[in-house]
Amino acid sequence: MLPFWKATIAAMEAVDLAGLWVDILCVGNALEVDAQTLVDQLTDQLSRARREAGSEPPRVACLEWLDPLMSAGNWVPKRVQMAGSVDLFSAPGSHSGVIAWEAIVEADPDIIILMPCRYNLARTREEIPLLTRLNEYGSLRAVRENQIYVTDGNHYFNRPGPRLVDSLEILVEILHPDERGRFGMEGAAWEKASFL
Repeated sequence: MLPFWKATIAAMEAVDLAGLWVDILCVGNALEVDAQTLVDQLTDQLSRARREAGSEPPRVACLEWLDPLMSAGNWVPKRVQMAGSVDLFSAPGSHSGVIAWEAIVEADPDIIILMPCRYNLARTREEIPLLTRLNEYGSLRAVRENQIYVTDGNHYFNRPGPRLVDSLEILVEILHPDERGRFGMEGAAWEKASFL
């Protein structure tokens, strides 16, 4: 181990899973510990959670912020893809971006998942009125079919770290009703919005 007075700086810049694995290995190297075991465990967990898309995968809008509306970027679109769905507004590795409400209305997603940055499940619930007051809200397929979900974005979607693997499990449970309860994430990390 390095003496306490000598600091090692490990710069982390992950915007996708490949970058996250590199960052974990970099931190392990800085701490002089083997981080490859952790990376191997996380990639195995991802493989177990991955869901292959059916003939018509659900079309999803993942919202990282509600005022202004922002689509979730970075690692989220890849997680949606790995969960067997289609992210309507972000490509894997792209940054989060502002999106017009009219674009959401036009795309008419099958499912809307709220994952505001820095907000836990309870705080995300409080943000729901920002959506319900928008024009044509009630006309959306996701609203009509009761397919709007709130998540703990703070702990599972917005920070690069091992919990991004848990985020895939959350998405699989949300996007595929036959998988509900498979990973035990409902209620603690996500729930169906109850405002409809």
